[in-house]
Formats: sequence, C-alpha cells, structure tokens
Amino acid sequence: MSKKGLLMCVCQGTCPSFQEMNIFEVGNAIRRDKLVDYVAVHPQLCATDGDQFLSTLLKGGETDHLFVAACDPNMQVKMFRDAFDAAGFDKTKMTGVDIRNMNTDQAVQAIKDMIASVAD
Repeated sequence: MSKKGLLMCVCQGTCPSFQEMNIFEVGNAIRRDKLVDYVAVHPQLCATDGDQFLSTLLKGGETDHLFVAACDPNMQVKMFRDAFDAAGFDKTKMTGVDIRNMNTDQAVQAIKDMIASVAD
C-alpha cells in the first residue's frame, strides 16, 4: 500500500502571502477527505531545521509520495535536495504546489488538484 503525506509550510506564519488562509483548516480538509495518510505543518522548511525535519520525516522509507504545499515548487526541489539525499528519498516522489496568496478554499483546491494529478 502506497503511503502519501502532505507537508505544508507557511513561511513562519508572518508572511503576508499566507494571511488569507487558515492553514489548519486547509490540512483538515485534506485529512477529512482521506487524500493522504498524514498531514504536517512546518513553519519554515527552508531553514536549517526544515532540512532536519524533512530528513527525519522521510528516513526509513515509510513515505512513498510527498506532497508539499508552500512556495514555488521548483524552489522546493532545490531547497530540499540535501534533506532528500540524507533520507534516501527519491526526489521524483515529491510533488509541490505554490499556495502563496491564496485563501483557505483556493489552497484546498490547489492541493486537491496537485494530489489528483499524481496517479497511484
């Protein structure tokens, strides 16, 4: 059985681009619809402790696909490369979506669309 996770980053919660959404309601909507096996929030994945969090989360191979809702997906791949390598996680098993400047409903829909775009 494939295990999928959703990781959301909110740029410390102080960035103006995240002020129109309730990140917890976003996570709850995805969780309630059972679109992933787990949901996690990190305040700043691009910080050093973000790398540590990612490598700890992914170590052991429990996650088959990681969805990340945060900033620009291309930047996510670049920023997380070292953490993925440390965890032995295949970066092609990560899909990202930019949820900046969205309200709660828009972010939920963007995440649902991202998850639907990846075939099991």
